[in-house]
Amino acid sequence: MAQADIRIEVRDLDMAFDAYVVQRNVNFAVRRGSVFVVMGGSGCGKSTLLRHMIGLEHPARGDVYYDGEGFWAAAPERRMEISRRFGVLFQSGALWSSMTLAENVALPIREYTRLAEPEIADLVALKLALVGLRGFEGYYPNEISGGMRKRAGLARAIALDPDILFFDEPSAGLDPVSSKRLDDLILELRDSLDATVVVVTHELASIFAIADDSIFLDAETRTPIARGDPRRLLEESKDRKVTAFLRRENMPAAGG
Repeated sequence: MAQADIRIEVRDLDMAFDAYVVQRNVNFAVRRGSVFVVMGGSGCGKSTLLRHMIGLEHPARGDVYYDGEGFWAAAPERRMEISRRFGVLFQSGALWSSMTLAENVALPIREYTRLAEPEIADLVALKLALVGLRGFEGYYPNEISGGMRKRAGLARAIALDPDILFFDEPSAGLDPVSSKRLDDLILELRDSLDATVVVVTHELASIFAIADDSIFLDAETRTPIARGDPRRLLEESKDRKVTAFLRRENMPAAGG
């Protein structure tokens, strides 16, 4: 992969909480305009890795590079500038329950732009329409379905037209049809925003539907043990943990 094609690079990253090591020696690059999936079983550190990438957790070692610039080596003000290019959808959607969908989406626009209220209202309507929620501006989060809340969270994540999108378990708690719609929407937004996408997920249908590349984090060794297109890993990986995960097979008991 040519350096010019690399949008994000994680180098020699160790993640730890005090003496407890979550993952060590994490290295991978994300190609510009691709969908990169972080996968692995429960407790392997997938969401923790995302939090390190977006600036919510400081690494014990290593750094995350955006267009060749070290995020954690940069001054706090510069880190803030870099992170404004991010759009993040957390697992819960993280909507303010006391605000309407329109108010939730408008929040970052008011915070980071000087647009007039009529311009903000037009932009909010556009973002909600992009995720299939036209006409729901006045609804509160508890008045809509789980899938709609995820899409509303996504509308807020793209409010400032980010060129890097992060998703933490976007399909969690969704039925298969809603999950498929969200997968399709992620690909549509990747193309329309010309964005680079990082998705944390253990949902196999989503992994095979959207991933261009991936990394597999292993909870036992606390290191990445596979990297590549998950379709290729399914066919070619020699690691039993990886193939069992991708085929939804049970691992044999130790010594069995």
